[in-house]
Amino acid sequence: MSEDLWGPPQGGSVVSPATGPVVLGVSELLREARTLLEGTFPRLWVEGEISNFSRPRSGHWYFTLKDEQAQLRCAMFRSDNRRLDFTPEDGMQVMVRGRLTLYEARGDFQLVAEHLEEAGDGALRRTFEALKRRLMAEGLFDEDRKRPLPTLPRRIGVLTSPTGAALHDILNVLRHRFPAIPVRLYPIPVQGIGAAEEIARMLELAGRRGDCDVLILARGGGSLEDLWAFNEEIVARAIIACPVPIVTGIGHQVDCTIADFCADLRAPTPSAAAERVVPDVREWLTRLDRLESRLQQTIRRRLSDESGRLRHLNARLRHPRELLRQRQQRCDDLEQRLLVAMNHALRRHHHHFHALRQRLQTLTPRREIDAAHLRLANLSTRLIQNQRQRLQAQHERLQALARTLDAVSPLATLGRGFAIIEATDGGVIRSVEQTRPGQDIRARLQDGRLHCRIEHIDDTQGSS
Repeated sequence: MSEDLWGPPQGGSVVSPATGPVVLGVSELLREARTLLEGTFPRLWVEGEISNFSRPRSGHWYFTLKDEQAQLRCAMFRSDNRRLDFTPEDGMQVMVRGRLTLYEARGDFQLVAEHLEEAGDGALRRTFEALKRRLMAEGLFDEDRKRPLPTLPRRIGVLTSPTGAALHDILNVLRHRFPAIPVRLYPIPVQGIGAAEEIARMLELAGRRGDCDVLILARGGGSLEDLWAFNEEIVARAIIACPVPIVTGIGHQVDCTIADFCADLRAPTPSAAAERVVPDVREWLTRLDRLESRLQQTIRRRLSDESGRLRHLNARLRHPRELLRQRQQRCDDLEQRLLVAMNHALRRHHHHFHALRQRLQTLTPRREIDAAHLRLANLSTRLIQNQRQRLQAQHERLQALARTLDAVSPLATLGRGFAIIEATDGGVIRSVEQTRPGQDIRARLQDGRLHCRIEHIDDTQGSS
């Protein structure tokens, strides 16, 4: 049935023996075509150049993928393209993974992209930029981490291919500039599978040996893919970890690798790297000649100055016996002056001491102490008299108060024959209403108390 639908017989239209021609609507035809495409072709990769790239407000991407002979419409929906970390542009060579389908609204044959990545150097360049940004954020490219190169290294280590032209150029430059410095070769592969790991291993070996004062990491020019071993993170980490200063000379002046950013110094070519690590012997010889000439002039001038000074000292030189006599005379003179000064000082201090002693005698506090004692005795006498007078006045006042108190005291009333009747609980009985026959009471007299019991109560007020 499928073959009949998509491939009509040579006679022209599709004809059914029973019912005549089979007529399909456009939508039905395109739907069947889309089903056939999606069921026949699995997900596949397609490489080509982007053109007519558009990005409407919906966030979906629409573009054409072409090569030299054909072109293919593509669509990449927002749910898929938001996972990419770059935006494609016209002219970019890419690899697209997706599925073939048919856009029924226009009858367009198209590829629905699910993943997209740059192809060839573009992908490598993106990987390069991503690693560069990450290592830069870690501070591996900071200038304050760079180490200075030795002025005159004792030995130079070269890490490059033993069969490449870079080694010949480096040795040629070193031989012409300073042939006395020995060179040690650390052979490495400069491209291919496993090259980055071998470069890192040789850097670690050179740093561990420590027999070179500076290292040159070099190779000749090439494409980005050829230089990729020097863009690997393992090589960058090995350069940072190496304790020996490293100069890179990788490719040509326009080439730049991750290793160049990590190195202590980047040279544009291997030959330039060799020039940076050693001085020019001709410049050194010229400089040594100038220094030798200046040194000879300085020595001659110094000898002339010292000769004149020696002649002057010889003219002033005296016999030690004469100098000793002068020193003895000087000592005698100083001794006499010292004795005179000591006697003068002793007399001056004696007069000063005598004057102070006289002043002390005139300022003695003995008389003031005697006068103070006299004042103290007078004050003590006056204080005793005053206390006696105050005690007598207080005694008289106390006697007057006692007489007044005695006059108003109930005890005086008791002395005239009265008594105070108290209950056994201590309360004073003021009326017969507070008593009852048989009650125990106490009668307080002037000279004691009587314990009594009431036998009978007379109402004296009523009797009268």
